[in-house]
Amino acid sequence: QVQLVESGGGWVQAGGSLRLSCAASGSIFNINNMGWYRQAPGNQRELVATITRGGSTNYADSAKGRFTITRDNAKNTVSLQMNSLKPEDTDVYYCHFDVTRAWPRPPIDYWGQGTQVTVSS
Repeated sequence: QVQLVESGGGWVQAGGSLRLSCAASGSIFNINNMGWYRQAPGNQRELVATITRGGSTNYADSAKGRFTITRDNAKNTVSLQMNSLKPEDTDVYYCHFDVTRAWPRPPIDYWGQGTQVTVSS
């Protein structure tokens, strides 16, 4: 089995910064895409940022210029540095890993447990 553990959420005033991290452990052959998503109660989960194994990144328009996603392939971790936070960034943030557990099996989606980010005005 594969476990994802998130850390780093919390409360911050507008304009502040937070860093989210997510680490995977377990039976892992390869992690393809990693990403961060956000979700408010009653809403669909939406993309914040993704990063490929090679380091190519993709950001939601709301995150561009303020958030930076990075990964450490050796440690199976992904991080999201969030700067210039706004009250509208408030949400539960989930990490996502696209994991190949054994070759040549297809990849499987794994999600973190979610971490609350609250930005006050």
